[in-house]
Amino acid sequence: MNEYLKNADKIEFVVTLACTGRCIHCQNGDPPACSPHLDPAVAAEAVYGICGEYGIRTVMTFGGEPLLYPRTVAAIHRAARECGVGKRQLITNGYFTRDKERIAQTVAELSLCGVNDILLSVDAFHQADVPEEYAAEFALRVLDAGIPLRLNPAWLVSRDDANAYNEETRRIVGRFKALGVLEVTGDVIFPAGRALEYLSSYFDENTKGSPYDDDPYDVRTVSVGADGETLGGNIYENGIVDILRSYRPE
Repeated sequence: MNEYLKNADKIEFVVTLACTGRCIHCQNGDPPACSPHLDPAVAAEAVYGICGEYGIRTVMTFGGEPLLYPRTVAAIHRAARECGVGKRQLITNGYFTRDKERIAQTVAELSLCGVNDILLSVDAFHQADVPEEYAAEFALRVLDAGIPLRLNPAWLVSRDDANAYNEETRRIVGRFKALGVLEVTGDVIFPAGRALEYLSSYFDENTKGSPYDDDPYDVRTVSVGADGETLGGNIYENGIVDILRSYRPE
């Protein structure tokens, strides 16, 4: 076991950076015109390899919009379930198609593969690009399937701040809660990517940066990019166990 990874208990997969939105708060920056996406089999093999070495408690898939590639999402979570991972989490804006039959099929697959925690990104920023009708259809299908669903809005400055974006977010959240979504979480936007460009007037010297950066000497989360890069290696080029064992902080 690599001493720098001894406390690792989470795996995150950026399925793709391609997205159905162009949100001005996005910390990833401008969505690329063409983005790679993770191969289902290669991503699943990474889950098996990492779980064989470490006590992983959470596997998360996100993007971009991960459900543009539902086979990859399903393969990752199916592998996580087989490895006994307790929390199998998906973050999505709920808008990956306008075909309601395909929405139903995708939700059925999410239920079958073992996703047990869906965070739905709905707020003033997402709904500027993401049609609420389709995100709501997705939410209703998820609720009908019995998959735990939480609203995951992005808050500006703080959850309680009375700026216009947060007020609109509260109205949108209210409409989704009326559908039967009871739990609301969310994160405060930090200055990075498009947020730094379009929302800079809301940030000051006291604004915190990303809360997701790991200490390179005590990595808790193994993060795999849409191109397969992780911990200084690439799952398309090297075995994941070799990557884990050879990792050293830069």
